[in-house]
Amino acid sequence: MRKNRRRTARKTAKLKKKITFTGISARVMMSCAAALLLLSFLSVVADPAKAWFFTIFGLLFIPLFIVNLILFAWALKRRSKSFVIPVIALLPSIFFIGAYFQFPSSSRPSIPSDEESAVRIVTYNVGRFMQPDKKKVTGGRKACADSVRRFLASQDADIICLQEFYASDLKEVQSFAKGIGKGYRPEYYLFKGRYGYYGNVTFSRMKARDKGVVKFEDSANLAIYTDYSAGGRPFRVYNCHFESYNISMSGILRSVRRQARDALKETEHKMRRGITRRPRQVNQVMENISKSPVPAFVCGDFNDSPMSYTYYRLSKGRDDSFRKAGEWFGSTFSFLWPLLRIDYVLLPHQFEALSHRTPHKPYSDHYPVVAEVSVEEQN
Repeated sequence: MRKNRRRTARKTAKLKKKITFTGISARVMMSCAAALLLLSFLSVVADPAKAWFFTIFGLLFIPLFIVNLILFAWALKRRSKSFVIPVIALLPSIFFIGAYFQFPSSSRPSIPSDEESAVRIVTYNVGRFMQPDKKKVTGGRKACADSVRRFLASQDADIICLQEFYASDLKEVQSFAKGIGKGYRPEYYLFKGRYGYYGNVTFSRMKARDKGVVKFEDSANLAIYTDYSAGGRPFRVYNCHFESYNISMSGILRSVRRQARDALKETEHKMRRGITRRPRQVNQVMENISKSPVPAFVCGDFNDSPMSYTYYRLSKGRDDSFRKAGEWFGSTFSFLWPLLRIDYVLLPHQFEALSHRTPHKPYSDHYPVVAEVSVEEQN
């Protein structure tokens, strides 16, 4: 009997020790995950020019959110008091998750029958018509450009903002406009490269009342703006392409697999350069917007997630078409769907977003954004 009691006592002690170790490990894991998620919230206010690494935490917001959600469910299932740790980190997420995911709603505003009071805007980074490696088809750039043109023609958009547009000569810009549909006129700023021209182009059937360009220092990225009027309401559209990381997902994966220190160091350098340049470019655009005599839309490829200084600055005084009228996932970067949303249509508070779509077209590593906006005066 005594031997059995001693054996039982030893087993109980081992079990308690195991439970204690598991509990401590779980709390440490929860604390780390919660701390990282809380750091991601700071990415919207921390100036990347001074603290660039906060942007990385912002990029990881969705994975960190999911990890904390899993740990919360695990703690609840085990009836552990540690569930409070992920809850503390998850609560502020309520204010941010809507920029990535929206449930369908029956209360969405209806599109007005008066065509003049509704404007359809498309923004699309066409990646110089060089399709991603896994999606390339025969015909090269020309075939890709034709596919993009046919897609744009099917959208019957009033304003089309393209980034990384490519043309072997400037005549192609006009022919591309004619291919989209009758009456489209281009406004553009293209850099001359070794093999052709590339940059931003805005197409519209509406007459441009004014236009301009915001050039960024030491960069091939830029923003162009054009003034239009619809339904008697004048407004300005900024077509932006902010600094990218200039790295490919395949390159990162190869570096990790080979544990190539030099390649990883170069990747880190490129990321830091892109992160620190963007706030300066955003400030230039914001300064230009402050001088605009009419309400301003900001569209394009921001190369930053909603958990970023870029998005926070540009969305001040504007509504996000996805948050107002989108459904399900808003991700626009095909390689990391549904984690990464970097293309936007931001509209002045005076206007109303009626619909928002991200058609999954394979012609670029970005998905296009199609937003319908009412330009009627809102109460």
